[in-house]
Amino acid sequence: MLKFLWVLMVLSALLLIVLVLMHSPKGDGIAGIGNAAQMFTSQKSAEKGLNKLTGIVALVFVVCVFLLGFGIVH
Repeated sequence: MLKFLWVLMVLSALLLIVLVLMHSPKGDGIAGIGNAAQMFTSQKSAEKGLNKLTGIVALVFVVCVFLLGFGIVH
């Protein structure tokens, strides 16, 4: 189980790097703080799917890090 979590963590980390690099640059600047830059733009469906996939992979990575870091899995 421990080796499986390590492999899953490494694979999710690599996939997370690739997914983040695939995102389009926004360049919101200071307007990104209050979502003012996104008020008049719509997100494409491919970008929405990429955001969901990135969130899921990030969640898998964080769960693996917590399980391995706190020693819950032996």
